[in-house]
Amino acid sequence: MNIHSIMSNFKVTIHSKLPAVKTSIFSIMSGLAAEENALNLSQGFPNFESDLKLIELVNKAMMNGKNQYAPMPGILSLREAIAEKMYNLYGVSYNPEKEITITAGATQAIFTAIAATVHKDDEVIIFKPAYDCYEPTIELFGGKTISVQLNPEDFTIDWQKVKELITDKTKMIIINSPHNPSGRILSNNDMLQLEALLKNTNILLLSDEVYEHIIFDGEKHQSAALFPALAERAFITASFGKTFHNTGWKVGYCIAPAQLTEEFRKVHQFNVFSVNHPVQIALAEYLKNPKNYLELGGFYQQKRDLFLSLLKDSRFDFIPSKGTYFQLLNFSKITDESDVDFAIRLTKEQKIASIPISVFNEAGLDTKVLRFCFAKTDETLKKAAEILCKI
Repeated sequence: MNIHSIMSNFKVTIHSKLPAVKTSIFSIMSGLAAEENALNLSQGFPNFESDLKLIELVNKAMMNGKNQYAPMPGILSLREAIAEKMYNLYGVSYNPEKEITITAGATQAIFTAIAATVHKDDEVIIFKPAYDCYEPTIELFGGKTISVQLNPEDFTIDWQKVKELITDKTKMIIINSPHNPSGRILSNNDMLQLEALLKNTNILLLSDEVYEHIIFDGEKHQSAALFPALAERAFITASFGKTFHNTGWKVGYCIAPAQLTEEFRKVHQFNVFSVNHPVQIALAEYLKNPKNYLELGGFYQQKRDLFLSLLKDSRFDFIPSKGTYFQLLNFSKITDESDVDFAIRLTKEQKIASIPISVFNEAGLDTKVLRFCFAKTDETLKKAAEILCKI
């Protein structure tokens, strides 16, 4: 009997811990885009290279032999650079040794924060449409997701509804600003209302701030770090991949008070332990020039403005994104199809891929909206707009 016949006789019953989880819409649409040779404005990554200076710094670190394990929480020079950035931007001081951890991307930071704190039957409030890693991670660790649907028209939050959903089982609230997929940002008033809700409670906050430097029209990022009653209970997660156009490097970080960071690192050391060493060294050096992140909003605003100026005579309706590198387009004047069906048809027939928003909404709410990523070359955006204007 050969090994193949032995394996074919093996039977096992697996009780899935995530029975409802299917292949992500990002994988589906990107796969379809590749199959159809379509412009891929679905998945959120740039189609241009990161700064050659940063790449050279990584290469230099590699050539200097920095190719073995980094310290578990991340190299100190990078954590110090992050602490300096937080102080310069928000006027808050974080201890780089006890309150900042380098992670394998922001998604790992989010996963680890939930894994470290959410127990069976704990409730976690999230806002939909939501990044698709929140809910499965909550479920994986026995928690219960309590969803709040954002206003379908302008993606605002009904804070009174949030207040009504808070119970003695509420362990955490997850916020995301600038918000993926809507491009909306939380205002100072939003954060003050959230602060008032959480003050004098034991509820934790997970603040997903991966697009903190991509904000438009003179608006300011309202980090959880700016609000004392939020900062004292907050895991703040961020992404160098989003900031410096290198999502494939998978390097991010988590900032949290020492007590929370201690619990975070207990999990981090066993599911990742340490993160890419030469990239950390390069980022520590690269952060010494604040222009490398302070000019990011202007860079992407030019792309947003170009994309929307080219779509002004199209049949799509839109509200300009306030942050992130995503733009929502409403197609209700074009077809009554579901957003999933329309997204698939656009990819197959018009050769342009997007993301339908209903898959991230409560109960699959379909508001006839697609998400397009404008972190692309101007040439790609012009080609995309030409296709969309013909529809």
